[in-house]
Amino acid sequence: MITIDDVRAAADRLAGVAHRTPVVTSRTLDERVGAQVFLKCENFQRVGAFKFRGAYNAISQLPQEQLARGVVAYSSGNHAQAVAHAAALLGTTSVIVMPEDAPASKIAATKEYGAEVVTYDRYTGDRVAIGESLAEERSLALIPPFEHPHVMAGQGTAALELIEETGPLDALVVPISGGGLIAGSSVAATALSPGIRIVGVEPESGDDTARSLAAGHRVSVDVPHTVADGLAVDTPGELTFEVNRRLVNEIPVVADEDIIAAMAFLFERLKLVVEPSGAIGVAALLTGRVRLPGQRVGVILSGGNISVERFAELVTRQER
Repeated sequence: MITIDDVRAAADRLAGVAHRTPVVTSRTLDERVGAQVFLKCENFQRVGAFKFRGAYNAISQLPQEQLARGVVAYSSGNHAQAVAHAAALLGTTSVIVMPEDAPASKIAATKEYGAEVVTYDRYTGDRVAIGESLAEERSLALIPPFEHPHVMAGQGTAALELIEETGPLDALVVPISGGGLIAGSSVAATALSPGIRIVGVEPESGDDTARSLAAGHRVSVDVPHTVADGLAVDTPGELTFEVNRRLVNEIPVVADEDIIAAMAFLFERLKLVVEPSGAIGVAALLTGRVRLPGQRVGVILSGGNISVERFAELVTRQER
């Protein structure tokens, strides 16, 4: 569906707009996991997550007549903020379909970026149907969170930047939700580091992509109940799965308590505030669910959108 040329073209569109986020290392982390680990800090990206990359890349390619009508998206939070902010930067309007139980901080931030927010019940409603209905009724362009080649290509610029800075890597560890980040990142990483091992990580209750790869086709799970709200997807994307089934080597799963422990580790040792979805890759390394001894390993910290209250609640719960 996409190539390294698509990812490079996205990087050109994002130049001077998206942040080129830092890559950080930790001697303590390296010692604990027995590898040389490079953390790509997308928690420092615009809107606090990698999602800005794909949203801006997709919306910036819409024709002017469509920009005059606006865009619509559905998201639990980070893609919502990304589309809202990218739309505002590009002079258009946005409508965002969000679950009513999405973190209040993410709903508030989405509205602050200028979006109209439409809420639904994630356990009984169909966000795709709602988004498609709004797109048809209002003549809006639908910008899905992962099922779009321009979105995937934009997300892949995170891995592109990482490997441009670090040089070739032996492995890349990426959180999996609908699969857009790992699809784009896999395309970039396998082009720049031939032979690289691509590792996706999912929460235990949301292992739809792991099950799908094992089955050889897309399967669904119950809507996940997990602290990693950004990874609470029940079915892999159709477009993303076609990329990931070819390029992803393994998908371990991680328990919520281990995700929270990784958040605490990143805060205490590296002074990084990372949301649960963004910390899951580090959790997989710290728990030994991913073992890459002596290797050069890139990990994408996908976002840092979490309120002070929620962060404190989770970390305090972990310490009890």
